[in-house]
Amino acid sequence: MNFVLEHEHQQLKELAARFVREELITLERRLLEREATGDDLELNAGERSKLDARARELGLWALDAPSEFGGSELPLVAMVGVNEELGRTAIPYEFPPDSPNLHMLAKTANSQQREAYLGPYARGETVSAMAISEPGAGGDPAGMKTSAKREGDSWVLNGRKIWVSRMNRADFAIVMAVTDKAKGSRGGISAFIVPAGTKGFIIERRIRMIGGHSTFELVFDDCRIPADGLLGEEGKGFGPMQGRLSSRRVQIAAWAVGTAQRALDMMLEHVPHRVTFGAPLSERQAVQWWIADAAMKIHATRLMTYEAAAQIDRGGEARTEVSMIKVFGSEMATEVVDHAMQAFGAMGMSKEMPLHVLAARARKMRIYEGPSEVHRMVIARNLLRGR
Repeated sequence: MNFVLEHEHQQLKELAARFVREELITLERRLLEREATGDDLELNAGERSKLDARARELGLWALDAPSEFGGSELPLVAMVGVNEELGRTAIPYEFPPDSPNLHMLAKTANSQQREAYLGPYARGETVSAMAISEPGAGGDPAGMKTSAKREGDSWVLNGRKIWVSRMNRADFAIVMAVTDKAKGSRGGISAFIVPAGTKGFIIERRIRMIGGHSTFELVFDDCRIPADGLLGEEGKGFGPMQGRLSSRRVQIAAWAVGTAQRALDMMLEHVPHRVTFGAPLSERQAVQWWIADAAMKIHATRLMTYEAAAQIDRGGEARTEVSMIKVFGSEMATEVVDHAMQAFGAMGMSKEMPLHVLAARARKMRIYEGPSEVHRMVIARNLLRGR
C-alpha cells in the first residue's frame, strides 16, 4: 500500500489549502458576526460569486466531473485531500459541483438527461438538492412513503421530504420515491429529477439547524413530471442512492479530519500562552493527553479514509469501511473540537470564534447520511455475515 499521495494530488491538496487559508478563513469573522445576530451562516450571492471566480481561476473547479463536460475526472483519493482542507473552515463552501449528486447523475442519466442536467451541473452552472429523508422514516428506506405513479406520459409524485439542503437555491432536486410498495428497497424505489418551480413541488418550510445551517421540508402534491424525469431504471434507484451516500460518507470523514485538525491547531497555538495557577496549559497532563489523543485519532481517520477511497476507486463498494469512517470520523471530530473548546474556556463558548460552528458541524455529522447507531449495526451485520 502506498502511504504517500501522488505528486499531483498532493499539489492539489496544497492548492485547496491555500484557497481555504486566503479566501475562506478570511471571511469567517464576517459570517460569524452575521450568524451571531440571527442570520444563517451562509454566503450571500456576491460572496459566493467571488469565491467561484477565484476557484475557477485556480483550477479548483469540476475536479471529479466527467471530461466530456470539461472536468478533470479526479479519483476519490484526490478528493479526500481537497475535502479535508475544506473541512478546516467554518465557511460552508464546496468547489462545484457537489460530488455525490454528480456521480449519481453520471451513473444513471440517459443521453437526454446528460445534456439537460449533468452537463450544466458538471460545469458548475446549476445547483442540485437531494431529497431522501421523510418525516418519521429517518435513515430507514423501508419506511419511505413518497410515491410516484405512472400516468400516461407522466409521473405523478405525492408525499413529503425533509432535511433537504440547498433547496433555497437549487435548480432541481433528485427525489427518491416508491414506485412499487410491495418490493420496497428491493426493486421498488426509483429516482426522479424534479425541476424547481414544477407545479405541485412545494417548499413547505425552512428548518433552522444548529451551526447556522438551514434545511427544508418539501411537499409533492400531485406533482407531475414528464416520463423522462425518471433517473435510471424504474425500481433500481436504491443502488445508485447507496453509491451516492457512500461518496458523501467518504466526504464527511474527510471533512471530519479537517475540522479536527483546525481545532487541534487552534489548541496548539493557544495552550502554551494561556497561564493558569502559575503554569501554561501546555504543561497540564490533561491538556497534553487531549493533544496526543487528537493527533493519534486524526491520523487514524485520515488513513482509514484514504484506504476506503482507494477501494472505491478500484471499483469496490467498501460499504463496511465507509460505515467505519463515518462513525469514527464524526465521533473523533466531536471529541477533538470539544476538548479545544474546553481549553479555550469561556472564549471557547463565544460566537466570536469558529469553534461553536465546528462543534455543530461535527455533531450533525453523527446524524446525517445515516446516524452512528445505524452504521454500527451495518458494520456488525456485515462482519457476522462474513463468518
